[in-house]
Amino acid sequence: MKDKYKLPDLSYQKKFPKDKQSLLKHLKEFKLDLKFSVGIWYFTPPGGRFHERYVPEKSIKERLKMAEEFVEYGVTGIEAHYPSEVNEDNLDLYLDLYKKTGIKLVGIPFSHFFEKDFEFGALSNPYKKVRDKAIEIAINGLKLVKQVGANCAISWPGIDGYTYPLGTIFPWMWNFFEESLAVAMDEVPGVRVAIEPKPYEPAPNNIYKTTAEGILAAQRIEKRLKNPINKQLLKQGQVLVGLNPEMGHIRMGYEEAAASYAMVCYEGRLAHVHFNSQPLGNYDQDLNVGVVEWQQAEAALYVLKMFGYREYIGIDINPERMPVKKAIEINTKVIKIMNERIEQLPHEKIIDCYLDPANHRGELELILADMMKK
Repeated sequence: MKDKYKLPDLSYQKKFPKDKQSLLKHLKEFKLDLKFSVGIWYFTPPGGRFHERYVPEKSIKERLKMAEEFVEYGVTGIEAHYPSEVNEDNLDLYLDLYKKTGIKLVGIPFSHFFEKDFEFGALSNPYKKVRDKAIEIAINGLKLVKQVGANCAISWPGIDGYTYPLGTIFPWMWNFFEESLAVAMDEVPGVRVAIEPKPYEPAPNNIYKTTAEGILAAQRIEKRLKNPINKQLLKQGQVLVGLNPEMGHIRMGYEEAAASYAMVCYEGRLAHVHFNSQPLGNYDQDLNVGVVEWQQAEAALYVLKMFGYREYIGIDINPERMPVKKAIEINTKVIKIMNERIEQLPHEKIIDCYLDPANHRGELELILADMMKK
């Protein structure tokens, strides 16, 4: 099979309107194309630290059969970890799903966190033998992205990090991770990796806790790339290391969702997003979009509209106590409602409130209040 991958161009994100009329024109003309993707890992959620699983385990084949029913809610993408959920032996099942339904494999996260070998980290592990195993997983995952034409690989370094700040040699930890990922990317050039920051869990302190740390890591990794193909793409202005910020992780770290997504777009690095909801701080709950902090998601969606976001909106949830089909129905419906609401916003008034706050005192608050009636 020939490689189908084409590096998506994210440069449009850097072309943010520079004046009021340009922004107003964009907001009136551009509408988000809501392309939804779902993660196969939560179709039959496992048990947790304190309880058994509530639903029976199902095979990948059975879960992909479930995915066929999600088309009615606008799902056109699926994500699966390599090699635990998608690999060379079961890839045909995903290709069959695409032929039947149009649901495409769009994101391939690396399985860098569950296995016992990764007790002390994966790409940042102090033992070279374990790092080499993590690099091999990344290389083969990147090859699969290229083969099937997925949008990107995803690196969630959940097990990479540290327990105690005293005794952690931070430059070595960052160097191990970033050099390892660069080695994998140079082995399979021209494929984008999206880093997914998170403050903690399962590592007590994750290696890249915040959005800004993820951006810095992306910049440093790109500087390490040596393959001539990668260097040429970077010279052309392409981004090879993007981000996949997750709403829940952002709020775990006490960041504003809208500001975080804007920060990544401003750098032209928003390769993918994961939407859910999360109480401020707290453990990672992966709740349905909008059940808490509705305004966080709506404000983030408005930012995506402002930047002309064209990529997928991944739904990353943990529906432990409801059928996954019902959860997908809820999340897609809520995001569609939010999108309809932001389309009805008085864009010019909002811009005026920002540009001339002294003469528009309280008007933004009234706009927000009026939104509550819709």
